[in-house]
Amino acid sequence: MAIQLKTSDEIAKMRAAGEVVHDVLDRCRSMCRPGVTKRQIDEEAYRVFTVAGAKGLFKNYPTYKPGEGFPSNLCISINEEVVHGIASDREIEDGDIVGIDCGVQVAGWCGDAATTVMVGNVSPVVRRLCDITKQLLEMAIENIGPGRRWSQIARLMQSHAEQSGLGVVRNFVGHGIGRTMHEQPQVPNYVNKELLKNDIVLREGLVLAIEPMCNLGSHAVETQGDGWTVLTADRKPSAHFEHTVAVTAHGAEVLTDGQ
Repeated sequence: MAIQLKTSDEIAKMRAAGEVVHDVLDRCRSMCRPGVTKRQIDEEAYRVFTVAGAKGLFKNYPTYKPGEGFPSNLCISINEEVVHGIASDREIEDGDIVGIDCGVQVAGWCGDAATTVMVGNVSPVVRRLCDITKQLLEMAIENIGPGRRWSQIARLMQSHAEQSGLGVVRNFVGHGIGRTMHEQPQVPNYVNKELLKNDIVLREGLVLAIEPMCNLGSHAVETQGDGWTVLTADRKPSAHFEHTVAVTAHGAEVLTDGQ
């Protein structure tokens, strides 16, 4: 599928979806405390976005696999869980970090964002992991503009992470977003030969879900037996941050920041 640029009116509609995503994540963030279960957070997220008139994008995804799609409304990933953590009765504990990823559709347009919440007495080294991973997202947003190549931004992100001693996850990358959650192009958080060969020139109207994921140890990951939950191979903690971002004539417009 070719890259689909959005008009200013379409971007405004995507912001409406982004506002719902922001509200969901804000509510989930406030719930992340010891004793609260993944399932309770997932159920509250469903309530919040349903009241707002939105449709969740994660439950039963991908829809071409009836009965085999993702079983939760959110991806909720704790500590060594990188992404795609499933809602369950697992309780959050003091010192945990909780990655929450939410995607919704409003009036036919999508929004997608993620945050990692630090709960209570998180160790300094894990706090640093979260802080640096969030910095990568901020760095990408600050450097977006028409005419820039994605490899330039990916190189900045990768260099900052690896110079800080973190592993940049290779298996999962950012993506275009619009009427569907996953559109072209794919936007990795690192540079490889494939990206350099098929680099993406940023253009006004391109909308991306940018989502750096960093591990405290190796970048290697593996999928758990449930077929969905992705863990760090060395079982060290992982952090994940994401925003839906539109490329404008003047730089970047974040559509999931609630502004």
